[in-house]
Amino acid sequence: MRSSPRRTRRYAAVLALPLALTLNALPVLADPSPQPVPPDRVSGTAQNGVALMRVVVADQAAVDRLVSLGVDLAEYTKPVDGGVEVHAVLSPGEAQGLRDQGFDVRDAISDQGDYAANLAERRQALASAAADAAETDMLTPLRAEWFTSLDGQSFLSAEVKSSAADAQTVLTATWDSGPGTAPGSGGTTTMSRFTDAGQYMYHRFSAPVPVAQVPTKVTVTSSRGGSVTVPVTKWLGERRKPPSKHYVSDFVDHYMDPTEVTGRITGLAEQFPKIAEIVDLPYRTNGYRRAAQAQFGSGTGAAAASTFYVSSKAYGSEGGNDVSVALVRPATTGTPLSVAVTGGNVAVTLATDASGAIGSTAAQVVAALNGDAAASALLTAATYRGNAGNGLVAEAPATRLTDGLLAPATVSRRPFQMKALRIGRHRDGSKVGVFLYCQEHAREWVTPVTCVETAERLLRNYNEDPATRRLVDDLDIFVMPTANPDGGHYSMYDFNMQRRNMTDHCPVANGDPGRRNSWGVDLNRNFTVGSVFDGFNGASTTCTSDTFGGPSELSEPETRNQVWLVDTFPNIRFAMNTHSYGGYFMWPPGAYKTAGRETLPRADFGTESFFWNASGHILSAVQDWRGTAIWPGRTGPVVDVLYSAAGNSADEHWYNRGIIGWDFEVGADVYDQATKQYRAVGFQPPFEEGHEEAMEFAGGQIAILEVAREYGEDHHRPDSRLKELAKDDTSVTFTFTTDEPANVYYTLDGGRPTLNSPKLAAAGMREGAQRITVNQTTEVHWFAVDIAGNVEKNYKPDGAGDNYNKETVKVRGRR
Repeated sequence: MRSSPRRTRRYAAVLALPLALTLNALPVLADPSPQPVPPDRVSGTAQNGVALMRVVVADQAAVDRLVSLGVDLAEYTKPVDGGVEVHAVLSPGEAQGLRDQGFDVRDAISDQGDYAANLAERRQALASAAADAAETDMLTPLRAEWFTSLDGQSFLSAEVKSSAADAQTVLTATWDSGPGTAPGSGGTTTMSRFTDAGQYMYHRFSAPVPVAQVPTKVTVTSSRGGSVTVPVTKWLGERRKPPSKHYVSDFVDHYMDPTEVTGRITGLAEQFPKIAEIVDLPYRTNGYRRAAQAQFGSGTGAAAASTFYVSSKAYGSEGGNDVSVALVRPATTGTPLSVAVTGGNVAVTLATDASGAIGSTAAQVVAALNGDAAASALLTAATYRGNAGNGLVAEAPATRLTDGLLAPATVSRRPFQMKALRIGRHRDGSKVGVFLYCQEHAREWVTPVTCVETAERLLRNYNEDPATRRLVDDLDIFVMPTANPDGGHYSMYDFNMQRRNMTDHCPVANGDPGRRNSWGVDLNRNFTVGSVFDGFNGASTTCTSDTFGGPSELSEPETRNQVWLVDTFPNIRFAMNTHSYGGYFMWPPGAYKTAGRETLPRADFGTESFFWNASGHILSAVQDWRGTAIWPGRTGPVVDVLYSAAGNSADEHWYNRGIIGWDFEVGADVYDQATKQYRAVGFQPPFEEGHEEAMEFAGGQIAILEVAREYGEDHHRPDSRLKELAKDDTSVTFTFTTDEPANVYYTLDGGRPTLNSPKLAAAGMREGAQRITVNQTTEVHWFAVDIAGNVEKNYKPDGAGDNYNKETVKVRGRR
């Protein structure tokens, strides 16, 4: 940490709020009728041209109009010439519709071509890794040397090249402690992967490792099975370099789906059992699965009256995909409507009149299917989006139902077992707990690899890096890399702009296959504090909205898992919710009611000061990687720098449990030197950019752990002063100052101050401390308490002592 020891004590405490959100939040009091899905938004493997588009509007009122129209806006706003730039997920038809209404819809930030390129790059990386994993890699030793520094300290240095060049190959070095000693008796460390100009060169120690005894041999083993032992020789050169901190990083080289990241943390727990374990969360998700469906009729225009669809009773992966339906024209005239079932094959014989013309309407076919015992055991039928279904249907060949899911077989369709990786030397609840969680929103692909990178750094640097060892020894860390595994799989393989989970709470009128990309709950709107059900803005009660808050608070297993974790481990005092994109750093409150902009209670002045004070350390750590600076205008309470997000997880954890927390929106605008302009990166940038975002914000997550550790170690008592600001013959205006973030309790009537006394407030948003004015000479009594609970002068507010601060504020001309 860059801070002085005195300054770092000031990080000692406060509130919580991680979250990430979207501008398409609807201030909903009643459930509006869902709007028709444009034809080019209907699901299909080509994704129909849906893209992330720039939209420039004149002012905030125009942004609010987009919100009221239900436009899927990203977590991004930027002042530009002519107004405000926002980003919207739009199909070509939706984009043209907005242009027709006078909106300035501009170019695409990313489209399905970018999505395809990302997936192709990911497939190539996986294929390469799979090929390498098929056989043991070969290790080629380059150097293994020891040397002595000017002060007599001995150091070990080694370089080894693996035939498997991918970032998931981890090399571990062990060495003896001199002639005749046991292998591994001298120590062990993880080697750092060195690349130059994007090419893998070899593995090495980031810095020479200090050793107590000069080793004779070093053995390097690979996570892929390779191993080599080489003698350690003395370095012959005269160069001397001072030792520097040994630290390894860069453990991710492609976007990962939730199955991969969950497997990754499970493997880490197995590899580091002394300092890590897996916590299985109690509520399994609904799973990456859906009913199998088929639609008969186009559903467009007048044809909607003759359109119906069927859905399997069993999930597609559990037999629904084996069901078929045929609409048969009988060979004879005057035939009644009938249904026959053979195994999983359903045949509907349509009614004909005396001339042989088909006479069955969509509503009649639906009734026949639902009324037949054998057919209704396999499927349900419904007319199209609430249509009366009085149009005549046409014959159709046997059509197999399908769930439409495209993920490979490696992705299970069963309910997902969510897991958290618990890291700490003492995992007994005695240490301050920190909860790091990622990917509440499925389409934010950078976030889970950020959490994975943080976990890897903590475990693989534990043996050699003293700063990491202090964090792991003194904290109880919970890492959940994917808070939305089902939605994450769907975004990776089916619809990359998926934001929600996959649970379909829609009624039958919204259950046709064309709605498949519009189902699910926004998990970051499904919590209990400041929710849409409480009248707060920023979520919807419409089941097809991207900010759908669910049928009720905590309706989803994913959100219940979060609540279970923080309730089961009450030592969790800090949290970080990592989202993308835009480059924001935020904290509570995160929601308000539209009428009067009534926010959730703001943090008190001492807590708000802690947020600001800690942000300098955390954001400096983000900047260290490549110079990314989070703008001041994008730092602060959510409601001040972004918008209202009813029912978000950060407010849940802070207001219900006092958990101190923040929210990252990774993916800050990138400055283009050629154009001298900032460029937005989007949800799923090419992995070259996504990698950089993961590296820098993993540094930010580590910095949050440093803040949490200092909170746990803080025993410094704050010091406060009364500061006069202005005076005249009739009044004096004053405030209080503290040497660290702390709350000040005071009395003006000569009474003994307690925790029930008036508390120094903020003068206003970002306006500093409250100014207090008295009109007569006043005896002021006060004391300060920091966020860690340390009380100034060890004063006991609930006792009888009088060792509080006292000062007389004198008003000239008055007594």
